[in-house]
Amino acid sequence: MRTTPYPCLTHINLARGFRGGERQTELLIRELAALGVAQRVVLRRGEPLVSRLADVPGLTRLPIGRPFALHARAVRGDFLHAHDGKGAHFAHAAHVLAGCEYLITRRVDNRPSASRLTRRMYREAAGVVVLSQAIARVMQAYLPRLDTVCIPSASGGFAIQQSAAAAIRQRIGGGFRVGHVGALDDSQKGQMDLIEAARLLYAEDNSWRFVLVGGGADEARLRAAAGNCPAIHFTGHVENVGDYLGAFDAFAFPSVHEGLGSTLIDAMSARLPIVASAVDGIPELVTDDIHGLLVPARAPTALADGLRRLRANPELAQRLAASAYEKSLAYTAATMAERYLALYRTHGLELDGAGRHVTDQNHRERAGQ
Repeated sequence: MRTTPYPCLTHINLARGFRGGERQTELLIRELAALGVAQRVVLRRGEPLVSRLADVPGLTRLPIGRPFALHARAVRGDFLHAHDGKGAHFAHAAHVLAGCEYLITRRVDNRPSASRLTRRMYREAAGVVVLSQAIARVMQAYLPRLDTVCIPSASGGFAIQQSAAAAIRQRIGGGFRVGHVGALDDSQKGQMDLIEAARLLYAEDNSWRFVLVGGGADEARLRAAAGNCPAIHFTGHVENVGDYLGAFDAFAFPSVHEGLGSTLIDAMSARLPIVASAVDGIPELVTDDIHGLLVPARAPTALADGLRRLRANPELAQRLAASAYEKSLAYTAATMAERYLALYRTHGLELDGAGRHVTDQNHRERAGQ
């Protein structure tokens, strides 16, 4: 056990773009800042998270470019928390070059690389956090003696402005609006299956509407697959996600693989009835016929059947939505932050009674605070 306090908590997220992992990184940093915790964050230069975190009190941002490892000594002496794959490799480089200890949050359910370097990176981590038991099983199969701690994602806390939601509903039209929120990445999120389900349902009843919120690498391919079907709408990236959630009648989440699915928590918080794939970490959030309806992945006909069932049975939809909302109350950013704080303390990150780090003046000067 470390006998002297770490001077600083430093987060690392070197991902491109802004997906679920980056949103969760932002939520955690903001919650810790609200508790008075001084923090630093190492980010990929020019990515959205750099500007999104500009207003966080007590946070020092360190945007860096490639090669990332050249910057490892800049965090010497800090306790590191890596939030993505490249961030984890940076943290390990800082461990090797500057003696830093580090945590890794593993957000995805695929097996890590079999390379000796990656295995060493996980073995030498002070701790590995997983979002779900599904990810824990993958990691324990990867390294049988690896200990993991499960800390689920949190709701994004999206506000719903009812007038804006009503305007979206009017713009979309139709009689039943099915929403999906996520990066347009069919290999993970299964949006091709949602498009096929939309076509099936629209052929039966032209009042169905489907809205895919988000952007991503597969946007052009998905738009081409949707063709000129008037039932299917794409929004691209939007900031007012809550208003769209408030405009939907149901939520579809046809993922092919999913570590947990933080977007599902947002849909649950918005009191939406859900049809989702029964894969990986999703059943840890959604119990079939209690919090939503679960269907097989890559099964657009089953997806259409589930959505059809929700529309035909408003009492079922209302019951599922109410139960999901109650469960979502346990997945707040504040709860997530408290669990991480407890974990940080077990690894020697000392805090005073107000929740602030015990820091020395030399580190304040080095961090530019």
